Amino acid sequence: MKISIFGVGYVGLVTGTCFSELGNDVMCYDIDPKRVGALKKGIIPIYEPGLEEMVVRNIKEKRLLFTDNPEEAVKFGEIIFIAVGTPPKEYGQADLTYIFNVADQIGETLDRSGKVVVVKSTVPVGTNKEVEKRIRQKLEERDADLDFAVASNPEFLKEGEAIEDFMKPDRIVVGVNTKLARSMMKELYSSMTSNGHPIYFVDIPTSEMSKYAANAMLATKISFINQVANLCDIVGADVEGVRKIICADKRIGQYFLQPGVGYGGSCFPKDVQALAVLAKEHGYLAHLLEAVEQVNEAQKDIMAKKIIKKLENVEDKKIAIWGLSFKPKTDDMRFAPSINLIEKLIAKGVEITAYDPVSMDEAKKIFRNRITYCDDMYTCLKDADALVVITEWPQFKEPDFTKIKSLLKENLIFDGRNIYSPLKMDDMGFEYISIGRPEIKQKKAAKKLA
Repeated sequence: MKISIFGVGYVGLVTGTCFSELGNDVMCYDIDPKRVGALKKGIIPIYEPGLEEMVVRNIKEKRLLFTDNPEEAVKFGEIIFIAVGTPPKEYGQADLTYIFNVADQIGETLDRSGKVVVVKSTVPVGTNKEVEKRIRQKLEERDADLDFAVASNPEFLKEGEAIEDFMKPDRIVVGVNTKLARSMMKELYSSMTSNGHPIYFVDIPTSEMSKYAANAMLATKISFINQVANLCDIVGADVEGVRKIICADKRIGQYFLQPGVGYGGSCFPKDVQALAVLAKEHGYLAHLLEAVEQVNEAQKDIMAKKIIKKLENVEDKKIAIWGLSFKPKTDDMRFAPSINLIEKLIAKGVEITAYDPVSMDEAKKIFRNRITYCDDMYTCLKDADALVVITEWPQFKEPDFTKIKSLLKENLIFDGRNIYSPLKMDDMGFEYISIGRPEIKQKKAAKKLA
C-alpha cells in the first residue's frame, strides 16, 4: 500500500519506517527542510535502537521517502497518517494546533476520493470528529466533491523498544465509523494479524480514549508503588519485599511496580494531565488522575531531599550523576526526573558532573554550561562527594565498585532506581541510600532471622 505520514518525530518516524519494512511504499513529510535533508541521508533526529539501520535500508530499497512538500505527501498516500505532536498547554490540555494544521493541509490538497485519514497522535475524545469536519470545510471551499474516511489508530510504543512493539504488538486498536476505513485498515495490518497479533475495531471515541486510559493506568501503578516506598521509608519496611509479595498476586502482576524517582517522558506526564483536563471539561472530577500526577511531581523531589538531608551543607559539595534520560535506551529528557534533581541541587550551590550514554546533547540544551558533562561514567566520579544513580542504564548495574571507591571522596551512593543490593553495598564499604528500603543494620538482622 502507499502510505503518507505527517510528522517525523518519534511516533511518525517509527511508524513510517516500520510500515516500509513490511513492504509498503511510505512517504514521510516534515515542515523542516533541514530535517528532511538529513533523513534522506539516513541521519535520524532521535535515538531508538535499530531504527537508523532500518531507515537506511528502506531508503536504499526506495520504499521510504521523505519530503517537505505537504501537497506531494497528500497526493502520495492511499492512507494518510497524522503523527504530529500534541504537547501540553499551560493547564495540561492537549495542544491540537499541529493536528488541525495538517487537517487543513489535507483538505486543501486532497486529490481523489477513497483515501483514509488516520490520526496516530494521542488526542482527546472528539479530535477525529473535528479533523473530519475541518477537511470537509476545506473541500467545500474548493468546491471539491471528494469522499474520504477518517480513522483513529493510537500508538502503544515504548521508547527504547519501539520497533519490537510495532512489529509484534500486544494489540492493534483501530477506531472507525465507515466500511471504507475498516477495510483499508484491515488490509494495512493484515501481515500482523495473520501472525496472531490481535486487532480491535471499535468506534472512534473508544479508540481515542484507549491510549489515554492505558498510559494513565501505567502511571497510576508507578505512583502507587512510589507512595508505598515512601511509607516504607517512614515505618522501616522494605519496599522490595512488599513489591515481590504483591506482584505474586496474578490480579496485580509485576509490571510498572518498581519504585524510583518518578516517571517522565513524552507520554505519561502529558497524557495523565490531558485526561484529567478532559474530565473537568465534561464536569467530572477525576480525583485519582489528579493524585497520580501530584504524587509523581512530589516523587521527583525525593532524592534531592535525601541528598540535602544527608550532606547538610551541600553548597560546597560535588555530586556525580549517572543517567539523565527519563528511562534507558532513549535520549528523551522530556519531564525527566534528572531535571528536577539537578535544578534543586544547583539552586543549593552544588557542583554537578554528569554522564549519560546517549542523552548528553539533549542535556546540554537544558542545562547549558551550568553543569559539567563527562565522556564516560567514571570520569564524572573524580573527587565527587557522592554518586547519584537516576536512570537504570544496563552499564550502571554492574560497575567496577573498586574503581568507584578510588574516585569518590566519600563512599556514598544514592540510588534512585534501587538497582544495587543494600547488603552488597555495605559489604563493599559503601554508605548506600535508596528508595523505600531500610537501614542496613535492619537488613542484616532480617537476613540472620531468615
